[in-house]
Amino acid sequence: MSVGIKDVARVAEVSPATVSRVLAGRSVDPTMRDRVLAAVKSTGYRPNLAARRLRSKHSNTIGLIVADIRNPFFTAVSRTVENIAYARGMRVILCNTDEDPAKEAMYLQLMQEERVTGVILAPTRGGVERTARMKLDFPVVLIDRATPGSTQDRVLLDNGAMAAMLVEHLHGKGHRRIAGLFGAASSTGTERRAGFEQAAAALGMAAEAVAVEHGPGEAERAVTALLERADPPTALIASNGVMLMAVMRAVHESGRSVPQDVALAGFDNDGWMDLVGGGITVIEQPVEEIGRTAMAMLSDRIEYPQAAARKVVLAGKLIARGSSAAPRLKSAGLG
Repeated sequence: MSVGIKDVARVAEVSPATVSRVLAGRSVDPTMRDRVLAAVKSTGYRPNLAARRLRSKHSNTIGLIVADIRNPFFTAVSRTVENIAYARGMRVILCNTDEDPAKEAMYLQLMQEERVTGVILAPTRGGVERTARMKLDFPVVLIDRATPGSTQDRVLLDNGAMAAMLVEHLHGKGHRRIAGLFGAASSTGTERRAGFEQAAAALGMAAEAVAVEHGPGEAERAVTALLERADPPTALIASNGVMLMAVMRAVHESGRSVPQDVALAGFDNDGWMDLVGGGITVIEQPVEEIGRTAMAMLSDRIEYPQAAARKVVLAGKLIARGSSAAPRLKSAGLG
């Protein structure tokens, strides 16, 4: 026996029109939306996407374009977006740019050809301005990255403040010489670098920010160069989870250990980070909230295309673990 919208409406105790609005991604009271989605799941209802596409110029598909699918941050955000889309009877096309502007442009063109309903995009460094100039047939919501003058809806972490929090944490542990490694290809890396430098200057710390290009071995080479100096840093900060693993690898390959020889902190609370020694100190990003907010903003933009662009800035959470222990007195210059 097939299940229809009326069946979902009866279970959710709402009107069929409300069910249709939720499944179309339109603005609905959050409590009512949750009831409808729960009813969709309990009844096993699946919309007839083929019929819907015949009635609409769009394909009821969401495009999700991320910078590096290897990064667990993007994996987690993608999972949240896909879960919400599935509950609404929508499909997701996932694309990975590898921080390559040419691939990004190609995938945006693909979204045009596929007549997607909207796109959630983590742009390359120059992608924000280029996307704003493009004449696209669908709305775009930016995640993780944007420039100060962005004219599109965007969901961001307070990158500068979170980087400053890591610097202040290490300073409180007694570190006075730190180095930070930041992605050179993204606005996120630039914002975290700025927060790092400002906090270090305010605290009077000796700090060096290193721009790391996207590619195999780049972070390891940068760390090796820092550690081989006559007066190496006592602490390192990495600006994302993938880079943090590379930094850890380089430290171990140098014959040093964390935190005995060098402290370590960074961004993203990936699964392995609490399993290494006393664990890695990190800023945990609200990945699920980022995904949910991006989907809600995209739904609102579809329904209200002329509304003013919105910017949502979220805070992360400092999780202090053993990797940011106080430096040895000799190496810190305190003894």
